Amino acid sequence: MSGSQHATDVHVLIVGAGMSGIAMGVALRRAGIDDLLIVEKGDAVGGTWRENTYPGVACDVVARCYCFSFAPNPAWSTWLPGGAEIRAYFEGVARDHGLLERTRFGVEVTQARWAGDRWRVATRDGGTITARALVTACGILHHPVVPDIPGLDRFAGPAFHTARWNHDVDPTGRRVGIIGTGSTSAQITPALAGVAADVTVFQRTAQWILPLPNRRLRPASAALFRRFPRLNRLAHRGYSRFYDWTFAEATRRPGLQRRMFSALCRWNLRRVRDPELRRRLTPADDPMCRRLVMSWSYYDAIQRPDVTLVDRRIREVVPDGIVTEDGAHHPLDVLVLATGFDTRAYMRPIDVVGCDGTRLDDVWGDTPRAYRTVAVPRFPSFFVLLGPHSPVGNQSLVAIAEVQARWITEAIGLLDAADVGGVVPREDVTAAYNARMLAAMGDTAWTGGCDSWYLDGDGLPLAWPWTPREHGRMLATVDRSELELLPAGAASAAATATATAD
Repeated sequence: MSGSQHATDVHVLIVGAGMSGIAMGVALRRAGIDDLLIVEKGDAVGGTWRENTYPGVACDVVARCYCFSFAPNPAWSTWLPGGAEIRAYFEGVARDHGLLERTRFGVEVTQARWAGDRWRVATRDGGTITARALVTACGILHHPVVPDIPGLDRFAGPAFHTARWNHDVDPTGRRVGIIGTGSTSAQITPALAGVAADVTVFQRTAQWILPLPNRRLRPASAALFRRFPRLNRLAHRGYSRFYDWTFAEATRRPGLQRRMFSALCRWNLRRVRDPELRRRLTPADDPMCRRLVMSWSYYDAIQRPDVTLVDRRIREVVPDGIVTEDGAHHPLDVLVLATGFDTRAYMRPIDVVGCDGTRLDDVWGDTPRAYRTVAVPRFPSFFVLLGPHSPVGNQSLVAIAEVQARWITEAIGLLDAADVGGVVPREDVTAAYNARMLAAMGDTAWTGGCDSWYLDGDGLPLAWPWTPREHGRMLATVDRSELELLPAGAASAAATATATAD
């Protein structure tokens, strides 16, 4: 389904048809809630995996964990499958669960206002959608960050962010510069090495790299899992539990798991033979303070004679390359920005207006907070998937979205009562929950003093300080005592007035 009608009324509106939007749609349909609509500004489902098509793009979570528990994929080709394979998986789930016909593509939401017992949602094409409940599933790796580098707009050759890869540009035999050394750069660099004439990687901060090999999975295992679906589900559960016990536990507190990952990262670094290059690649902080980069091939690529590491600060971009602070000129034909995403944007730039004209952007600023990672006081019947303090640093995003979608579905079910016009978390409960959570951050890996995208505007980790299983238990059921059930038709004068403004 594509395009937008002038006005539509639905029970539940989901913004975003990526992985989390699919999780939400499936949860609602499995609960018998079919009056739903998904709007997606792109032309297909897939979210991150639709937008990121750069060379080498792949999952950095073992694939057996990176799928829905209700639809474990028996036929992954490798441990860390490529982007196209992952996108095909999510497209298949959306198709099999009847979500494609409930999705409008090419529809961008610009504003959502609470109007007493409904959300009035405006779209860029002039359409209006009203809904009893609004769920944003916009993802966290969605808004590309373009660095503020003098002269960037003067570069004469092709220049683009990795999430906007220009497939009309053939890197073969050209001089390619890559700004950034995070997870994306660690995938692109090996993919372009040996294809481009030379690759220059501009490193601002050295990263710890976990040596995660990408083993091929035998077709026989796919045949076995197809024949015995229960075995497939057990494999998914087993890999997920192992991931939680190792990686998730390592981020949560000091101990055996954290020492193990630290040792693996340090061993991997020792594979760099040149002592001077190894020194330049050595981070100043401890492993896991930032998000670990997963790669078996990055250090191999960076040691190639046609790949150069530049760790001097960039002074400016010039038409034919980059000049670093030491005055060195690095000639380039193509410039790639592997500079990450604004992980604090969430659903922004959508203007979300709740009770009494309260704007979510004003409430959050640079320090987003939420009730149990999924809802926000003063914004009734409004829910966020992968919201603030979700365990995105220590669990598969698929598992997080699935748990949150089930809780949101139960909360939306409260709207079935004739006397309930909206559901909103209590402010005192939300404040107490956030205080407990922030107090528990002390032993986590993200408080190691480094600057990372896990930190909010106050320098506090926007992460989950407990285990993923505790997150699941927290959202196992809706605690009505922590919510306010608004009477049907009850709206403040301010909310009614602002619903028709702008």
